[in-house]
Amino acid sequence: MTVNEVANALLRRRIVPVVVIEELETARPLAGALEQGGLPVAEVTFRTEVAADAVRLLAHETRLLVGAGTVVRPEQVDLAVEAGARFIVMPGLSPRVVERCRDLNVLVIPGVATATEVIAALDHGLDLVKLFPAQVAGGVALLRALQGPFPGVRWIPTGGVSAANAASYLALPSVAAVGGSWMVAPELIAARDFAAVTRFTREAVRLGTGEEL
Repeated sequence: MTVNEVANALLRRRIVPVVVIEELETARPLAGALEQGGLPVAEVTFRTEVAADAVRLLAHETRLLVGAGTVVRPEQVDLAVEAGARFIVMPGLSPRVVERCRDLNVLVIPGVATATEVIAALDHGLDLVKLFPAQVAGGVALLRALQGPFPGVRWIPTGGVSAANAASYLALPSVAAVGGSWMVAPELIAARDFAAVTRFTREAVRLGTGEEL
């Protein structure tokens, strides 16, 4: 897949599940739950000991489109891409991470929270950005304010986005998708309640697309 094809697949349902995997054995049933819920995508946060192994398992043994999140250093890019990650998500904007992703021809989505950071992203040729932390930074009101000066920027608000407020973000024309963990909450994964993951995922897809699955 090209970078554009990965982006299109990532944004198709307008929901990006942000997954924290603490135990590797939960990765496969979690993937099954996401697929059954109609959302074959996962951003695996690179902040647990098994994150790289989880990306590898999901990328090679399931049908999920898998990326790595919370990436802050170029060496993490190497580790994630070697494991099979098709996209990289940052909590901020690191020029070194962007450069490494470009070297490896992998989609990179920087985190931004201010107009200055948006300009920095655009200077790197990046118009798909993550508003993070979305709710703390200003939420829907901030995005409305930034739509005017940055009409070509596509946003993925993440951080504090939930089933209760996702629709207000998705109603904005500049929002390409929202990122969140409410359908893959750590407590659901720890309890092995994958039926609930499937149920919440279906509800999330309905929010994102209006489709009944």
